Amino acid sequence: MTDRGEINPVLNQEEDASYEASIRPSHLDDFVGQPKVKKILKMMLKAARMRGEHCDHILFAGPPGLGKTTLAYIMAKERGVNLHTTSGPVLERKGDLAGLLSGLEEHDVLFIDEIHRLNPIIEESLYPAMEDFEFDIVIGEGPHARSIKLQLPKFTLVGATTRAGLLTAPMQARFGYVARMRYYDSDDLTHIVLRSAGILGVSMDRSGALEVARRSRGTPRIANRLLRRVRDFALVEDVDVINKEVSAEALELLEIDQVGFDYMDRLYLTTLTQKFDGGPVGISTLSAAIGEDRDTLEEVYEPYLLQEGFIQRTPRGRIATRRAYQHLGLLVPGGSIPDDQGSLV
Repeated sequence: MTDRGEINPVLNQEEDASYEASIRPSHLDDFVGQPKVKKILKMMLKAARMRGEHCDHILFAGPPGLGKTTLAYIMAKERGVNLHTTSGPVLERKGDLAGLLSGLEEHDVLFIDEIHRLNPIIEESLYPAMEDFEFDIVIGEGPHARSIKLQLPKFTLVGATTRAGLLTAPMQARFGYVARMRYYDSDDLTHIVLRSAGILGVSMDRSGALEVARRSRGTPRIANRLLRRVRDFALVEDVDVINKEVSAEALELLEIDQVGFDYMDRLYLTTLTQKFDGGPVGISTLSAAIGEDRDTLEEVYEPYLLQEGFIQRTPRGRIATRRAYQHLGLLVPGGSIPDDQGSLV
């Protein structure tokens, strides 16, 4: 719950870990969506098995909730090796990285989430580990200090980032494949919702799953969160089978509209269109006006607004598009008024 009392399906980070694990697919064939990425991963993993070698380093780039972490788990599962997980901000000292690397075994997968937030010193220390499977450590201090090379097993580094543009060129160049994760379409999300509903023992027909999918912002993580709330609603209301009407009623209660916007999305668009006349306005000014962290706006909310054509990013700042005015039912600049179907009259 947020301070205003609404449930925010985008930013609720305190999810039940056992729930996430229970619905996470363990094989590529069970993974829904991202067909190009899945095909290339399957090829790389099979080729590595045939050669008896480690898989090349891989970077998953894209907005939160699209399956980057899940694919890292699947890679380890498919190879039958251990998965070691950490995140960029956690690795503060070179000793932290040394301890992590020394615990790896042959062909293990090391997953670093938010890899763009690595300390520059840590990042540079990773370069020889990724290329030559060596790690330089310093023993002693002062004039008696000496450097020795720690030989590492041949491992696969899997990085995940929501801000690929913040990764340095040397780091990006060391990945054998950069996978660009895309938002999911309604068909794939419907499949995911139905699969998750089956795992959770929820009776749901396709129309109910489609309604959840349509309001999930193209993101499986959000679809699964909304499914949990719809399940709660159906239980309390004593509904046997969740259909379109039940899903819609539950999601309206959560203030999730028909394109998946929640309170914060609408606040963003309303602030941009009404307080700043549609822009352009700088992200720092917009962040202060909304009362939300700048990074959160850029990493969580704006990617979907941009993808769906509700805002534009320009050198002068953010601009609301005609579609944003239409969605909010506001007068479009120039005097046109959207009708109920979104056409201008």
